[in-house]
Amino acid sequence: MLVKNQNLPKAERLCSKKIIEELFQKGSSVYLYPFRIQYLPRTNEEIAYPQIFFSISKRNFKRSNKRNLIRRRLKEIYRHHKYEWLSATPPSVFPAYLSVIYVSKEILPSDILSKKFNAVWKKLQDTGLQPTSHSSF
Repeated sequence: MLVKNQNLPKAERLCSKKIIEELFQKGSSVYLYPFRIQYLPRTNEEIAYPQIFFSISKRNFKRSNKRNLIRRRLKEIYRHHKYEWLSATPPSVFPAYLSVIYVSKEILPSDILSKKFNAVWKKLQDTGLQPTSHSSF
């Protein structure tokens, strides 16, 4: 059951290495610049929100303060919009695990990131969140 909140508690953050490996081995992906989203479909009905993590490449951003800046911006965008995104999707359909990978080599402003994140989320919903063959980018 979705409850309208704007926080990102520990229970909604993906930290398990085992699940992360499974996400990248068995999951499907959606790409829309500057994001690539890996997801695994829901297998049980017990979770209210999907578990999520954000990844910014050290290859593209050598300095940790820049990676952290992007990660903070993405978490803030997700936190503010997760209820409206997930309430528009039937609970039995939205994914159990999500990985948001930032693939751009430059730091984009928050307003552009928000628009792009909205667009990639809509593309994710349009795919039907069903497991498909791995798409490349």
